[in-house]
Amino acid sequence: MKPVRTLIFTGLGINCEGEMAAAYRLAGASADIVHINDLFHTGISIHTYHILNFPGGFSFGDDLGAGRALANRLKYRRLPAGNRFIDELIVFIENGNFILGICNGFQVLVNMGILPNIRGAHEQEVALAPNDSGRFEDRWCTCGVRPDSRSPFFSGIQRLDLPVRHGEGKFVVSDPTIRDEIDKHGLACLYYSDECGHPTDRYPLNPNGSLFSCAGLIDTTGRILGMMPHPEAYLSSYNHPHRAELPAHEATGGDGLLMFRNIVDHISSGRTLHNHGG
Repeated sequence: MKPVRTLIFTGLGINCEGEMAAAYRLAGASADIVHINDLFHTGISIHTYHILNFPGGFSFGDDLGAGRALANRLKYRRLPAGNRFIDELIVFIENGNFILGICNGFQVLVNMGILPNIRGAHEQEVALAPNDSGRFEDRWCTCGVRPDSRSPFFSGIQRLDLPVRHGEGKFVVSDPTIRDEIDKHGLACLYYSDECGHPTDRYPLNPNGSLFSCAGLIDTTGRILGMMPHPEAYLSSYNHPHRAELPAHEATGGDGLLMFRNIVDHISSGRTLHNHGG
């Protein structure tokens, strides 16, 4: 069993790095919190880590659209060695490593073109638009996991209760070809669900009106995951608003912690994924 190392970006408006680090540490991994500016000025190598993490927050105040300014900074900024960060990120993915983006981090991955990257050009293919409600949504939602999901984050998980807190979380796809590929390969792996566990467009169960009721998206490798709900905010039953009503088996760990344990166990055990094509 190999030790698992995770890197968590912070700075420039990111504010959920502490909770994400706690999640990985509780799951048995190490977690280094690194300011994005340090990445560009100190020569830190992402290739010494197994998972890169883009936490939630309000990068650059969301003034130019959620996650857009940070995505452009990461995509076009050059590292001390002269190469672009996006090129290093592509190598990181090709080497079989993992990337997780939550809320604002999901928006960053989408705007960079890292996710879903159907065409392989690392250009933006989908978007996270303003919520149908026209306001910031801060509530708990129930999410379902597609049975055919290839993401090891969701191994053995069928549903999760998780909080959302976003103003721009509506998953939209304007290109019908991209939309069909996402549907064909089951890339919208996490969905907002109704009381019976089915995908729903009904507000407030679906807080934003996403296409496919999408709450989370993977790429075709299954190694890149972006999601709007916050698993790092549900690490203990004490986080849940209805803690006293939870079944006995949920009395200690939260649903979000299950995801982090899954990915740490997957990497630690040396299991690999096989790309089934885009």
